[in-house]
Amino acid sequence: MKKISELNFTWFISKKIAFSKSNKKNLSQIIIRIGQAAIAIGIIVSVLTMAIGLGSKKAIKQKMADFNGHITIRSYDSNNSFNSSKLNRKNVQLEKIKENPDVSNIQEYATRSGVIRTKVNFAGVILKGVSEDFDRKRFKEFMIKGEIPRYTKKSISNEVMLSEKIAKEMKLHIDSSFVMFFVRENQTPIYRRFTLKGIFRTDIKQIDDVFLIGDIQHIQKLNHWNEEDIGGYDVFIKDIEDLDKVFPKIEECAGFNNYAEKATTTFSQINDWIRIFDTNIFIIMSIMMVVVVINIIMVLLILIIERTNSIGMLKTLGASNKQIRKIFINYTLFIMIPGLLVGNCMAIALLYIQKYFEIIKLNPDNYYVSSVPVYINFFYIFIISLVSLIISGIVLLLPSFLITKISPIKAIKFQ
Repeated sequence: MKKISELNFTWFISKKIAFSKSNKKNLSQIIIRIGQAAIAIGIIVSVLTMAIGLGSKKAIKQKMADFNGHITIRSYDSNNSFNSSKLNRKNVQLEKIKENPDVSNIQEYATRSGVIRTKVNFAGVILKGVSEDFDRKRFKEFMIKGEIPRYTKKSISNEVMLSEKIAKEMKLHIDSSFVMFFVRENQTPIYRRFTLKGIFRTDIKQIDDVFLIGDIQHIQKLNHWNEEDIGGYDVFIKDIEDLDKVFPKIEECAGFNNYAEKATTTFSQINDWIRIFDTNIFIIMSIMMVVVVINIIMVLLILIIERTNSIGMLKTLGASNKQIRKIFINYTLFIMIPGLLVGNCMAIALLYIQKYFEIIKLNPDNYYVSSVPVYINFFYIFIISLVSLIISGIVLLLPSFLITKISPIKAIKFQ
């Protein structure tokens, strides 16, 4: 009962002081407003850092996976070659993979390197052959011009899709035709004529510099395979964040003489680069937390100095140092709340503006995305504010000990 009454007493006095009309006339109100502004800025920077950092990681990883599959199953004979070796298809537990609730789609593919030659230029490229199970809906986000060809096993298609970079270098446009040469060991090169039906852009250099998409049947004929032979499977999962959890289950289904590889391993250099985001997020948020804590300590010290007379009166009336410390800590946390609310509201507004209007652009050659991506998670935003309050409350314990040094008699005379 004593604890309840003590809590009510300190809470009641804190609210009275915080919401008193006389506060507006105090000189310290300017300092309090500056403190609140600093808290708001700290929260804005922290929330933006978290949202942009996580958004960039998610967007880049998703792009890698949407083009090449979250998990790829291929033959050990392929190694890192650009030319697919025949997959040991019978040993792949395909049905078990499809039954996995985390898997959204599986598609066949094969690759073969070659050279595109036009009247103005030539370039070494990789033809990625796909079949009728190609995920057109997933690939649509990369399309910037033209259409996605339909591939069926009934007939072979000469329609292909090129990256924007290769199309520009080759001076090719929609419905343009071009020749691609394929080198064969100890034999004369063989060529195929293709028609450009779609132009895509992923903003990932390792993809846009070399890949074109076409019918898998061309590669099957070039490799003297039958229509059932493929180079591998692209496995897509529902959430890129679950990749590490799902991968071991897919790996178990790869079968003898085959292996599974994550998109983050395939593009290991990009993955290593985005890991730096975690460090940057931690450093920036830590600095902002220090700024918030320093400002809130400053506000508390000013309040103690300003309310010295009130502290003396409370002590004279029998309030303990512990109770008075709680009053001022609560008061200071009350002051933080407007800064937190304003900071969160402004940060969320800025994030939604960037999400829907993409105002801030980036150079995709350096950042793999053409605009700043954001990931808005209200739980994370709430945690940032909660942690700020908790840390501030703990840190305020030390400067609040200054109250114990104030003599009631001297404090009353201080007025």
